[in-house]
Amino acid sequence: MLFIVLLTAPLGAAVASLFVRKSTAVLEWLTLLASAVYLTAASGITYAVVVRGTSGEGADFSADALVAILIMIIAVVGSAAAWYSTGYLREEVRKQIIGFSRIKQYYILFNLFLMVMFLAVITTSPIIMWIAIEGTTLSTAFLISFYNKPSAMEAAWKYLIINSVGLLLGLFGTLLFFIPLLRSGDSNGLITWQMLLDSAGTGNPLIAKVAFLFLLTGYGTKMGLAPMHTWLPDAHSKAPVPVSSLLSGVLLNVAFFGILRFKAVTDRAVGQAFADNLLMFFGLFSVVVAAFIIFIQKNYKRLLAYSSIEHMGIMALGFGFGGAGPFAALLQMIYHALAKSVLFFSAGNILLKYSSTKTDKVRGVISALPVSGTVFLIGFVVIAGIPPSGIFLTEVSIFSAGILSSPVVAVAALFAVVLVAVGFLRIVASLLFGKKPDSLPGGEAGLRTIIPMIAVLSILICFGFFIPGPLRSLIRAAAGGR
Repeated sequence: MLFIVLLTAPLGAAVASLFVRKSTAVLEWLTLLASAVYLTAASGITYAVVVRGTSGEGADFSADALVAILIMIIAVVGSAAAWYSTGYLREEVRKQIIGFSRIKQYYILFNLFLMVMFLAVITTSPIIMWIAIEGTTLSTAFLISFYNKPSAMEAAWKYLIINSVGLLLGLFGTLLFFIPLLRSGDSNGLITWQMLLDSAGTGNPLIAKVAFLFLLTGYGTKMGLAPMHTWLPDAHSKAPVPVSSLLSGVLLNVAFFGILRFKAVTDRAVGQAFADNLLMFFGLFSVVVAAFIIFIQKNYKRLLAYSSIEHMGIMALGFGFGGAGPFAALLQMIYHALAKSVLFFSAGNILLKYSSTKTDKVRGVISALPVSGTVFLIGFVVIAGIPPSGIFLTEVSIFSAGILSSPVVAVAALFAVVLVAVGFLRIVASLLFGKKPDSLPGGEAGLRTIIPMIAVLSILICFGFFIPGPLRSLIRAAAGGR
């Protein structure tokens, strides 16, 4: 029942929003009510996984430790983004940037986006997961073009085309993995993850390698791994800020979930070395590309987007290195989702105040926005891996594992991560501590843009110093079952 509730809460809010006429408040409360329901359902499913190890509903939906982590990330960040959206969109209405029709479109697509992400991780079918992830492309393409500016339309088309081509490659790889089951006639109805795992050793190892290469390329496009990352900075910088937080903090992890599921099948078919080496290659490439572009970045929303590419690369390295790497990578996934949401929320408040995302037009944020500026600074400390942040500890664990297994790759990636921190610091310092324009009034946009940001930051800080036992057990189980 909880799995159905998880899906129907955002879907119901989207459908109900279709019939709302001229009442922004009704649209807001439908979305907020849905957020409370799916957060409760996700917590119930996670509790069941902690207690029993797995949770399921018939043959269609199931949750193990990895799924539990993902649905809680989606639910927590999604709920925070829902609350933040109400304050952010109200401020844009006040500035006459958007009207009621745009707000209605936003809440419909926002809830559909969350629904298909939940579906992607709880389904037992690789094909339905593919359909759901393709659904995220369709729903968010319209959100990226939300403001109807030429640059936003270009970013939306770029996002749509690149991701659709990438996911077609992922579909081809998925079908290649189906070959042993189709030949044996063991598939009755939809092929499930368990069926793929059981048949992994019966097929041609070469076909399994080719299949995973297609899958890594396809889902890696959605995950933002270089060199398939080119859609990501444009999409993140043009979408409404709450959507950017979901794209960066949640959607990239959902795509990584797909890679990890197929990695488990590939490991059984050909051994771990093949997939590990590919993850190390793409992970290192992503970190290096992000490092050099961040160093010259002049747009703070794009800066956060390239930071996401860096962190996706570090997570890929964690799983490629093995040892303590997978546990640290999953913990970093949680930290990154929370930290990037905090950073995008605070960046949204900066955008509302300064009406620009250009770094050379934004100065003195701490003076103009004391709360948002301070939160942005704390978020930077976390995301850059500066001690004593939790990401500092996860990156130490990942690179320690790398030194033991692939020292050259680990050292190269570590150098790139340091370069990212230096480039990030240079930009953040100028944003926060420069002189505020005299004509710019001080003050935050409103409590609805502050409270979600503070709430997520509080969770992030708590987890940075103390990992609850149930969460630790979930991560350990997910890392062991990779």
